[in-house]
Amino acid sequence: MPGPMGRGLGPRGFLTEEEKENLPKVDGALIKRILSYLKPYWIQFIFVFVAILLSAVIGLLPSIITGKIVDQALIEQDMTLLIRLLLMAFATLAASQIVGVLESYINAWISQRIIFDMKNQMYHHLQYMPHSFYTTEKQGDIITRMNTDISGVSTVISNTLSHVVSNAATVITTLVALFTMSWQLAIVGIVIIPLLILPTKRVGKNQWKIRSDSQAKNDEMNQLINETLSVSGSVLVKLFTREEKEYDRFVKVNSELTDLNLKEQRSGSWFRVVMGMFTQLGPLLIYFAGGYLIISKMDTGLTVGTITAMVALINRLYRPVQDLLNIQVDFTRSLALFTRIFEYFDMKSDIVSPENGKKPDVTCKDIVYDHVAFSYDPEVPILRDVNFTVPGGRMYAIVGPSGSGKSTVVNLIPRLYDVRRGSVSIGGCDVRDFDLEYLRSNIGVVTQETYLFNGTIKDNLLYAKEDATDEELIQACKNANIHDFIVNQPDGYDTIVGNRGLKLSGGEKQRLSLARVILKDPKILILDEATSALDSISENAIQDALELLMEGRTSIVIAHRLSTILKADSILVVKGGVIAEQGSHESLLALGGIYKELYETQFRQVLEMEGTDDVHKTDYWGTVEEETMGF
Repeated sequence: MPGPMGRGLGPRGFLTEEEKENLPKVDGALIKRILSYLKPYWIQFIFVFVAILLSAVIGLLPSIITGKIVDQALIEQDMTLLIRLLLMAFATLAASQIVGVLESYINAWISQRIIFDMKNQMYHHLQYMPHSFYTTEKQGDIITRMNTDISGVSTVISNTLSHVVSNAATVITTLVALFTMSWQLAIVGIVIIPLLILPTKRVGKNQWKIRSDSQAKNDEMNQLINETLSVSGSVLVKLFTREEKEYDRFVKVNSELTDLNLKEQRSGSWFRVVMGMFTQLGPLLIYFAGGYLIISKMDTGLTVGTITAMVALINRLYRPVQDLLNIQVDFTRSLALFTRIFEYFDMKSDIVSPENGKKPDVTCKDIVYDHVAFSYDPEVPILRDVNFTVPGGRMYAIVGPSGSGKSTVVNLIPRLYDVRRGSVSIGGCDVRDFDLEYLRSNIGVVTQETYLFNGTIKDNLLYAKEDATDEELIQACKNANIHDFIVNQPDGYDTIVGNRGLKLSGGEKQRLSLARVILKDPKILILDEATSALDSISENAIQDALELLMEGRTSIVIAHRLSTILKADSILVVKGGVIAEQGSHESLLALGGIYKELYETQFRQVLEMEGTDDVHKTDYWGTVEEETMGF
């Protein structure tokens, strides 16, 4: 019978069209690579194979003993012998079960250790993949490779490999026993095997087709339900008065699904009837042939007990033979599983720490962009020729239209990406020559989209400095204007923030992120719209902390708010993949270029409403700092 359909798999014994199109390339290198994961446990595998062979041999004994019960105990009416043989049969059954449990335990231990090894290797490998990997790969695919695919190796080890060995051992030992008892009856019993296999293949393939259609129709129904019975979907249905139309569509899909389910059940019912008849046909033929040989005295050595034992053994033969015929499908799926896992292992990171990476002092050192070019796609350049220098200890602001590459510019400093051409250097040392861990440990980054782990506030803060004292945590949170909020929570610093920090507001998350960077105490500071989620009161309170944090540090700020831009030592305007303009707020306005155009379009109306053109009035910033440059 075909097995259940799993994720992306057809029933057992058949490959889906997708599987056929993506058959793995089988060569010595792939097999050797797979065996490398099994090699550390070769001793345990020997125990498994010995246990399987022992179980196969012991499994013959109950049938053989049954024959002796008939020939010796029953016919000779020997009660003592009957009890002794029954106890022997029970002992062999118990021994077979004990060996099976032992084999199953060792098998499970091996498969779980291999999964343990592969998951550790995969997690370590993914930790050092470049940032570009996570922006291009789907998160669901990463989780699937990490969990589902690697966990599937357990099935390969405990089912595919062990079942192949177990089935082969069962078939070989059973055939030896059958031909030892009576080669004539053994041939009769074997002849029936094709009658069991061919209908199974034919009906199984038909059921597979019906089940595939049923699954597709079920997916269609689920999509219809999800779309029309969701909050947004139901509102849309009501506003366009489509209730009856959607009902009719549901009835049609439901009717088709019901017909397919009934068709599958009918097919399975008749199949079970036919298979039941064929299964009984083998023993009947053995009884007939055996009876003929005994009655006609063609085989004087043949006994009723032998016939009884052979009937029991022939039933033991059918299932393993059928399973072995599916070995190609199981083998193909196992290789495909390993191939998917190896695809990730073979992805190399192009951002690695060099051997003997440099660890120069970066305190108040110049950051220099020298003819930097970068692109995610070679055909779509993001940065073409970026040149600028941020003097050590100064704060520079970067502005520009949306999509101009502002974040890309700053991401090159901690080597989230590497330049395609040119260089980014700190204190005269190319960032690619730095020890990567040392480089990133000296850079603090606060982004617009704050990410928090699903743990306590304290856990998230300690991510920046594991050995930080409670006093250091409190001082960092006070500087970020988040301490009062924390102590007012029922659990204080042990408050759970929720998945991605969903239990906190945007401003609270951002202030917590700032506290985390303050605790890290970096030499270089990068703020990517770090105050965008703060209200004006929170921003005013935190600006002092930011100024304190930036003091004595080289800082680059991607700014949307004019109040932040005005505090910069210099403003860099990014457009068209280059630094189009650079200078102070006043000089850029006087230049009459891109900066002034952006300034005029975003702030002129506010200035006129205030009734003044004096952009330097300090009381004005409290009014307009909530306005953004629209960059």
